[in-house]
Amino acid sequence: MTRAVPEPRKTLDPDRVAEWLARHPDFFVGREGLLQQLKVPHPEAHGTTSLLERLVHDLRRRAEQAEWRLEQLLESARHNEVQYRRTRELVLALLEAEDADALGQALATQMAERFQIPAVALWCPAQLTNHEPLPPQPPRHVLDEHAGVRLAALLDGRTSRCTRLTPTDWGRLLPHVRPPRQAGSCALTRLTLGEPMGYLVLASPDPDHFRASMDTLFTEYLGDVLARLLLRHAPSVHDSPPAHG
Repeated sequence: MTRAVPEPRKTLDPDRVAEWLARHPDFFVGREGLLQQLKVPHPEAHGTTSLLERLVHDLRRRAEQAEWRLEQLLESARHNEVQYRRTRELVLALLEAEDADALGQALATQMAERFQIPAVALWCPAQLTNHEPLPPQPPRHVLDEHAGVRLAALLDGRTSRCTRLTPTDWGRLLPHVRPPRQAGSCALTRLTLGEPMGYLVLASPDPDHFRASMDTLFTEYLGDVLARLLLRHAPSVHDSPPAHG
């Protein structure tokens, strides 16, 4: 009599098992003891742990990640609120300036006190200052050819940019502020309002204060505000005092 050869053990396809369990979520109803017997790899150590302990661990980790993301959002909101208040006070101070020199002084004071930016320069073309009774006072300067060429080169075809500022460039572009011994950094933006109106320079002796990767949205916004206020304060030809013979 020939003995029957046992069939080789069939191995279930893990994907099919997972698919079947997904279609039968009530499989473990009444089989709670089986849940307690199931073992899964431990997420942080060698060996296994119970399925329930693994679920608790995963839920705790998700809760910690959600708490971290919430804290990041809150921190970002707090930072944005502080920046908003600083920007608001800056713009209000600029609006209260009675003339172009007062505007420059308000800008320098606000940037130093509220944004820790110790050096500011406003380079404006001569047509904005030709009819002023007195020469512009720092941080305002009349834009000459050499400064214009260097500022355009630093911007490298862009409207606004953050970059390093050598002591030589510092002395040329911020002549009213003593240059640092080593290279600093600056944020530059072109002032325009239908036509070129000069440049704004914000500088720091810290070479990492303005990094090339930084966003320039704030600098461009400030430049837009300053361009409008400079044009408002610029006296027209008719406002100039009559010439004496």
